[in-house]
Amino acid sequence: MCISQMDPGGPVDVTVSEWRKVFEQCRAVPPHIQTVRLGVELPSQGFHLGLKRLVGLEQRALQGSQGVRYQLRVSLFDINHRHFFGRTWKGTPQPMRSNTGEPSTVPFNEVLYFHTSLRIPNVVAVVEVVSLEDKSDGSHPALGCGIAILHLFPRKGDPVETPDSQPQRRVSVYQGTPRALLHPALRDPMEQSGLLTPLEGVYLHYSLQPHPPLQLVMALLPQNTLVSGSEPIPGVVPSSDITADALRKPRLLKSFTCHLDKLSVVLHPSLEKFEEQLLQLLNADRLSQRNWGPDGGTLAVQERRLHVGVHNGWGFLERPQVVVLEPESEGPKSRIGGVRPSSGNRLSSQTQVLALRSCLQLHGMVHHPAFAVVFQLEYVFSAPIGGDGKPCPTSSSRMAFMQCMRWASWCPFQEPSGNPEDSDVCVALLGGAGPNPEGVMVYAVSPLSQSSTEVKDAEGGSVKFRFSTHSDGQPPASFVQSRAEDLSRLKKPPSPARGRRDPATPRRSPPDSPQGPGLSISQLAVTPRYPTISHSVASPWQQQFPAQLYPCPATTAYRLSHAEIPCASGIAHLEVGLNRTPTQAAMLDEEPLQELPFTPVHAPIIAMGTQTSGSPTFMSRSSMAHLYSAGFPDILDYDGQVAEVLDPKEAVNFNPQKEEVDVLRCNKLILQFLAFSRIPQEGMDMDWPKTVYFTFQVYRFPPVRTQRLSLLSADGAAGDKYPCILAIVGADGTIDSGSPGLELDYLVDPDFLKPGELRWFLRYLALHTLQIDVWDGDSLLLVGSAAVELKHLLRQGRPAVQVTQDLEVITTEYFQDGDGGASTALAPISVFTTVKGTLHLRLGNVGLPFNTGASRSKSLPASRSHVLVTHDGTRGFSGGSLSAQTVPGRNVRKVCHAQRLVDVDANLASLLRSTASPGHARPGTEMEAESEEARRRKLARMEAVRRYEEQGHAEPPPRIASRQEERLKYTRVLGLIEAYRERSKVESITRMLSLAITTRHTIYAALGTAEFFEFPLKNPFNVQQTVTIECEDPELSVIVDSAEWRHFKDLTQSSTPLEEYMFHLKESSAAPQVYLRPKETVYVPLKYQTFTSQHALQEPSSILTGASGRLAEKQQLNTVQPKTIKVVFRAEDRKPMAICQVDVEPTPHVVDQTFRFYHPELTFLKKAIRLPLWDSVPGSTVGGGGRELRVRVRCSDPNVICDTSSMAPGEPQDVFLKVTGSQSPQIKKFFVLVFTDEWLAVPAQIWQVYVHFLQRVDISCVTGQLTWQSLVLRGTQAHRKVKCHTSHPGEIQVDPAEVFALPPNAVQDLRIGVCPSRAGAKFAYLNVVDVDRHQLVASWLLCVSCRQPLISKAFEIVLPTGGGKCSNKKITYTNPYRDTRGFLLRTDHPELLHFKEDSFQVGGGETHNIGLRFAPTRNPGTEEILVFINNQENKNEETFCIKVRYR
Repeated sequence: MCISQMDPGGPVDVTVSEWRKVFEQCRAVPPHIQTVRLGVELPSQGFHLGLKRLVGLEQRALQGSQGVRYQLRVSLFDINHRHFFGRTWKGTPQPMRSNTGEPSTVPFNEVLYFHTSLRIPNVVAVVEVVSLEDKSDGSHPALGCGIAILHLFPRKGDPVETPDSQPQRRVSVYQGTPRALLHPALRDPMEQSGLLTPLEGVYLHYSLQPHPPLQLVMALLPQNTLVSGSEPIPGVVPSSDITADALRKPRLLKSFTCHLDKLSVVLHPSLEKFEEQLLQLLNADRLSQRNWGPDGGTLAVQERRLHVGVHNGWGFLERPQVVVLEPESEGPKSRIGGVRPSSGNRLSSQTQVLALRSCLQLHGMVHHPAFAVVFQLEYVFSAPIGGDGKPCPTSSSRMAFMQCMRWASWCPFQEPSGNPEDSDVCVALLGGAGPNPEGVMVYAVSPLSQSSTEVKDAEGGSVKFRFSTHSDGQPPASFVQSRAEDLSRLKKPPSPARGRRDPATPRRSPPDSPQGPGLSISQLAVTPRYPTISHSVASPWQQQFPAQLYPCPATTAYRLSHAEIPCASGIAHLEVGLNRTPTQAAMLDEEPLQELPFTPVHAPIIAMGTQTSGSPTFMSRSSMAHLYSAGFPDILDYDGQVAEVLDPKEAVNFNPQKEEVDVLRCNKLILQFLAFSRIPQEGMDMDWPKTVYFTFQVYRFPPVRTQRLSLLSADGAAGDKYPCILAIVGADGTIDSGSPGLELDYLVDPDFLKPGELRWFLRYLALHTLQIDVWDGDSLLLVGSAAVELKHLLRQGRPAVQVTQDLEVITTEYFQDGDGGASTALAPISVFTTVKGTLHLRLGNVGLPFNTGASRSKSLPASRSHVLVTHDGTRGFSGGSLSAQTVPGRNVRKVCHAQRLVDVDANLASLLRSTASPGHARPGTEMEAESEEARRRKLARMEAVRRYEEQGHAEPPPRIASRQEERLKYTRVLGLIEAYRERSKVESITRMLSLAITTRHTIYAALGTAEFFEFPLKNPFNVQQTVTIECEDPELSVIVDSAEWRHFKDLTQSSTPLEEYMFHLKESSAAPQVYLRPKETVYVPLKYQTFTSQHALQEPSSILTGASGRLAEKQQLNTVQPKTIKVVFRAEDRKPMAICQVDVEPTPHVVDQTFRFYHPELTFLKKAIRLPLWDSVPGSTVGGGGRELRVRVRCSDPNVICDTSSMAPGEPQDVFLKVTGSQSPQIKKFFVLVFTDEWLAVPAQIWQVYVHFLQRVDISCVTGQLTWQSLVLRGTQAHRKVKCHTSHPGEIQVDPAEVFALPPNAVQDLRIGVCPSRAGAKFAYLNVVDVDRHQLVASWLLCVSCRQPLISKAFEIVLPTGGGKCSNKKITYTNPYRDTRGFLLRTDHPELLHFKEDSFQVGGGETHNIGLRFAPTRNPGTEEILVFINNQENKNEETFCIKVRYR
């Protein structure tokens, strides 16, 4: 904000300056802080980037467009940190040129300039090709066509060449947008990662060369900023030639030196009251952070500083000068009492302003409207500290911290004809949240309601000074005297902050960079809390914000995450003696813009933990009597006795040893769905739902979808008084007359469990919650979800247990308040849960005996099993066909079984079958061919004997030639066998010898769980060896970090030795190496972990309940496919020294919670899921020490972006999901794994996520008015009888509403009538269901946006509360038409207001009395009720508003 000449009345002429416009347009994102440190020691260098042409892109034919032009957009990208920085440059759109027989070309011929010190290989330029359509309506929609990656600086391994050696280069163009580079699996080199698909034949031609003339304008242009020569840069002379390129040979405007004299700062209401209130707020914040009472400690103002610098909208030309202000009286410019007041004394009542007794000299000022003088008022506070670093009121040492109070900017040449020479200027100070050149937090101005802008500016204070320029360049005498005084101050011993230089601080100083008046004695005497960090974020006690210190939103997230990083703050206030270049200063000052905090407009979804209560509802005794008199089957134990009944409210004592030593080794889990209690819902019928079915998944059994169950109400009882008994509905729609309810059994026996899995199953019962989804059996819409704890199924040595649970069925709904217009896009989305009913469920666990002869391990392997046992060379050899296991009962070590080659080698058998004659060949195995040949020989001999008996003489022997042919055939076969044997002999012997050094290890891997084991590697040679460890599977890796190794050893309680820095990693190879002395043995830590799931999710299978048996199918849900991995330990001669063969057996994981999202097709789904409290999360390793917990997440689908941000201790943790949309009606399914340990050993939570993509229909309507919209329903290949169902039948009508026939491949028009009762935006669902097969034919997601109607009349009445009587009122309505009309009455609160008649007729111009009946209520308050008067077509004629006050 710029204020012109000072007026006696105060600051005037408030205008938006040219500097403000440039500053807002040229803000950029800084590079990553780690990348900045890599370029600190390098000088900045200018470059010239030429974008020539794009070749090979195919032009699309677009309807409704007058032409297509193409544009280039360039951004800088950090590959290592996946971070875009700088600003995105957009070029001029160009048309495509195409000639016959030649590829199409788009000539750009754009030139970009930039300078940077980050000349490292991981910094690249990303070029996006965008097509712009010229629509007839004047719009220009943009569509991405691809991206190109320009490697600006050479990588390791690239040939060393100067940029001039290749003036013309070309790169391939890849599919996608620059957002694809943020994929977590993308690593350098990105082109070879397989995730980027190149566009065939499409190339971008460019050139990159150094540009030394850019050195002249580096002070005016920040680093890493892409600009073209035609962009205006304040301070650079615009080009006058035809190229309009001002940076090819830049010329600067003439600069001069200006002076600020008689500078003073005025704070309101007065300086004394301002600082008194400020200290009170800081002291109160200090005590509230530690929950302390008044401790006698006092805060004091140590110093008052002012930062002054010249800014051109892009950045500071030089480092801002720091001067110290002194309190002085408003009249004469003299200090109070002749000396500066001490930091602990109160200011005198006569002190009104903060004044600078010297003159400021500013270099680099240019006569340009975008050049401004920027001021920043900063306070230094001090507090006493003790020896332990905590605040102590009795300590003599003090702790200093700083805070920015106000800032301002003033443009001397805002008006081209203005001349501010020797003029007095008054500039209003600003405060509060908002961007500022320094990028720091600013103390907020005191809030004023109903005040003008001038009053608010006055409340913020002002800075006054005299502005002058001197052509001779000589400053006034007062300036020279002040410089001498300040230099004498700097002779004092430096503080520790000045004595130590941070490595991230630049060493070199810019030419002619002024130091300013320097720092005072008090400032040099303080000891900062962090010697390497001189600017604290806010309060020094917990680095939190005191009252009224509102940070800039872009600054908060960055400074909180970099509070402990040296040189992370914008300006090192206690290290002003250290210089840095203006470009580096601008770069670091803009650092808070690195990342904006993610703030979703909707509240995050809450992830349920095990805190879900089992019995949240209350049932009357009559309801319980009705429920248990229905005749549900009892749960009996093995002896036929009723299972022990447990109270769900009592705690469960779990002893794992009791479960493991139980003689009843089989567990039969029983789920009995007894009844469902309806809860009246607004807009739904009283008998909703009529039928239901359930979907859920128990342990690792397949997902289950039950049969449809009908809700049977009691005879003569209201539907909401007693629970509705569940009864099975057959395929023909008849209700099963057998036992009521639905029972599902799951048998978990040692045959079902894998070795060592029993303990995992017991952990599942003890800690996890079963989620049951309840669906409407008629409409196939989700009613809600219920959760039940399984800990009561632990028998603890008892023969059988049972527990009855009453579970609330809850659903999550979204609603966006507003009027349904464009302004609702920024309105928050309300997320609330609604109870849809109560599910009555009985759970049981019956123990059954098992065959004692089964030799299955039921305990987990001991801790020593994590260390493998290798061959020692003295054992028997079991490899190939040499196996002692084939000779049972013999006490032998080495046995050789001779077997035919065709029996052990399938390739040879196949080869011999291919050489056999067609007459003797027969499909099948070699054994079958031999038996068929023997059968033919026997038949031939029997035929010869029969002929001999009939003829009386034998046939002549076969010819000699046929015998020779047969001998020759056998000779060829034997030769073939001999040749094959000789060829495969080396391979077979090598394979058998490798088996002698192979150690096999079997692991049972689950999704996300790390399997750790150690391999003892011994050097069998008498010389030292450097062993290389190779593995072909990336999921099996060597643990090279000693901290990670120690973590897994603590988890597995391994007693083997641990070595620091044991492995050597080469840059050219990813395989680690380990050094072994002669005959030495080391333990190599290995870890197997997978996050992928190929067949992770299955559609729920229907369970048909029959009289023969009710056991669910025992099918494993394997998410990890079995495979074998080899780890080869190679010596220096590349020969294997040892081999570890790991057999991965799949072990299914446990799903803690299931999420279902419904989203429009082909759009991104973005959701935030809030984690529960960590004390209640099963599997969490949080201790009671209050330490900070870092949450990490992984996803089984690599195409789903899953992330979480680190939060302060005690803050809620959110998991953010971003899912790419698919076509309707596809369902995307994946797992989300949540880890709470640093090394991702075991997931604390595993979520199963379903995303249903539906066709989206946008409907805009008015509250209380019926709006119709048409849909097109397409038939399937078969004839169907269908019916339409909606999720909100009270507000949405469908025509046809009854069952109708849908012919094959036909098109049916559906009409949807929407009449909401509340303004805002909401989601609704429309399902078309086959009534015979109960299958979903089509589904739509209705996005309803409803706006408020115009209120024509308003009434206000007062009604008493209580009493139980209705209140009758009436209002009048006059028919505005000349003829008789009929009208309909509606209200948005039908539970509070009833009409005497829902419709009426009234003659033209006549008046009708509308009778109103208000329902009684017991709660006092105020409610606004709308009365809609609609015509016969349900269009709104008028709307009355009745404000009811209940007292």
